[in-house]
Amino acid sequence: MSSYAGVHISDQWLQSQFTQVELRSLESKFTSVKNQNGIVTAGDLPALMVTSKAFKETHSEEEIRNILSGLGSNLSDEIDFESFLKAYLNLQGQTTVKSGGSKNSWSFLKASTTTLLHTISESEKASYVAHINSYLGDDPFLQQFLPLDPATNDLFNLAKDGVLLCKLINVAVPGTIDERAINTKRVLNPWERNENHTLCLNSAKAIGCTVVNIGTQDLVEGRVRFVYFCLIFFGVLKIYSLVIYVQPHLVLGLISQIIKIQLLADLNLKKTPQLVELVDDSKDVEELLSLPPEKVLLKWMNFHLQKAGYKKAVANFSSDLKDGEAYAYLLNVLAPEHCNPATLDAKPDERAKLVLDHAERMNCKRYLSPKDIIEGSSNLNLGFVAQIFHERNGLSTDSKKISFAEMMTDDVQTSREERCFRLWINSLGIVTYVNNVFEDVRNGWILLEVLDKVSPGSVNWKQASRPPIKMPFRKVENCNQVVRIGKQLKFSLVNVAGNDIVQGNKKLILAFLWQLMRFNMLQLLRNLRSHSRGKEMTDADILKWANNKVKSTGRTSRMESFKDKRLSNGIFFLELLSAVEPRVVNWNLVTKGESADEKKLNATYIVSVARKLGCSIFLLPEDIMEVNQKMLLTLTASIMFWSLQQPVDDSEASPSPADVSPATSISGEDGTSSLGGEFSNLSIDDTASEVSSQLDTEVTSFEDGSRVEETGCIAVK
Repeated sequence: MSSYAGVHISDQWLQSQFTQVELRSLESKFTSVKNQNGIVTAGDLPALMVTSKAFKETHSEEEIRNILSGLGSNLSDEIDFESFLKAYLNLQGQTTVKSGGSKNSWSFLKASTTTLLHTISESEKASYVAHINSYLGDDPFLQQFLPLDPATNDLFNLAKDGVLLCKLINVAVPGTIDERAINTKRVLNPWERNENHTLCLNSAKAIGCTVVNIGTQDLVEGRVRFVYFCLIFFGVLKIYSLVIYVQPHLVLGLISQIIKIQLLADLNLKKTPQLVELVDDSKDVEELLSLPPEKVLLKWMNFHLQKAGYKKAVANFSSDLKDGEAYAYLLNVLAPEHCNPATLDAKPDERAKLVLDHAERMNCKRYLSPKDIIEGSSNLNLGFVAQIFHERNGLSTDSKKISFAEMMTDDVQTSREERCFRLWINSLGIVTYVNNVFEDVRNGWILLEVLDKVSPGSVNWKQASRPPIKMPFRKVENCNQVVRIGKQLKFSLVNVAGNDIVQGNKKLILAFLWQLMRFNMLQLLRNLRSHSRGKEMTDADILKWANNKVKSTGRTSRMESFKDKRLSNGIFFLELLSAVEPRVVNWNLVTKGESADEKKLNATYIVSVARKLGCSIFLLPEDIMEVNQKMLLTLTASIMFWSLQQPVDDSEASPSPADVSPATSISGEDGTSSLGGEFSNLSIDDTASEVSSQLDTEVTSFEDGSRVEETGCIAVK
């Protein structure tokens, strides 16, 4: 394949905001003006942008000029292509606000606007508050603040310290966060609050939530006010936190995702093998495996509605459920003993009330109102149907079918690797969301999206077919291009063809994804100029860095390789984390790691401490205990990447004795620490900028007509 040049941007976040098609188009327009005038100034942009389809229907040239002037742009200043792209995003944000929305609900996140208007759904807020009161009411720390009043801003005030969200993540996916790592005090200082926010956001990513990524320029200029200011790379997420209540809509958005993950957790064959009853043969089972949980829930609902004699198919959780008929049929077939004959004959508003009464007699928690059903609230209806599924799914307990479903699921190690790669791919911010790696990559499109993300310009999109793909040979063409690019990137792909991916060869898919993940990791480390000076980075370099880092603190422990069995006790990684940030490890919580239980405690603590520090990692404690060399490499590389980004601070005080391990360490080495000036040879050579406090106004509208204006945030270096 001939080489395919893409448009490369030095700012990775900025690159992520555009597709290659968009970048090529914008670069062409920019170059055209530059060729004509010799330079491009801010004053050239209005005439250039008004011709764009995105703006010509919403802004005049004079309006664009006023917007750019209002953002502090000197129209006579020369600008480069990246500045042009940032101005484009600014104007795109203004367009979203002016038009009152967007076809893409997430597009406002890309905008760098100063003032945004958002609406809070009081029904959703009340539902989430009820959920939190129900599941966290007995929490030893939070019970002093619960129950929350949905009519007030109690939810947002409590969420600002990060503790509530961390606890809610553990409700959704138990064991995700080691609660020993959460800072739980009545009054937290900014550092402790920031740690909780970092831990929360990284853990949310690790359970499958989609989180916001914001570039460094947004932080410096203070244009956007989000819950978190984030700088996302592979393996690390550095977060600058706001007072979290300034963004109620984003708090609710994150809570919504967490609760959704909790409610849909059992909608898969591994957790509920009885779901195999929804399909007829093995081919349909493969299709079921590839469906996202909400689609499985719809399939389950329609399965029972068909048995009940309901004539229409339910295709969504909003308009198709507004009249309440589908609910009436569903509940009558699942729980006929609570059936009310008057339900179907009632008017929609009365029917909705009878439906909720019926569900309540089945022990379903009432988190929505008849009004929410009639108005077609998608999130609340989905949660309601999921609750019905949990209470009574009405599926067969046929042992033969269940055995068949269990055979279709993967072994523990394969499932663990699939989970890691799935979460990693989704964290990259590609357009397509991955629900099941083995099924979703078979048409090649997702792999092409990932390749274009980690190696911009490597994919020839003119030769790619976008899903849905009906012709099998088109899938093979996509996968053949995937293999060709992999070989160009020097992956080990001997005797591998695109058809192997199409056929769903799990071993090959996992091997390819590991090489892709490793390539991305090493490329990002190589790009830290002061460390590698542009040279290729290797696994040995990461190993050497980790050993030197621990040695620099006066300790003698080291790892011989990423397969070193001594790593199973977790002590080395705790010492490494303490070396890059002394105060992040509480040594009073660390065990000697001699028994299996002690190793589990240490491993769980390591994962949470690394996320608390800022590492975006997807391994499990079991990977540390079993010394999974691939996952340990990603963990070490993530810590390294975080460390190398930290600014040099020669005046940094030595850590207090309480923040480091005792004089005699767990491993028995001398615990004296000499961290002063240790970062001097490892920091990025770019000068760290000072970030001053800036004040912006954010307006959130509530459904009752009230408005809240939040001003300012804490900007940290």
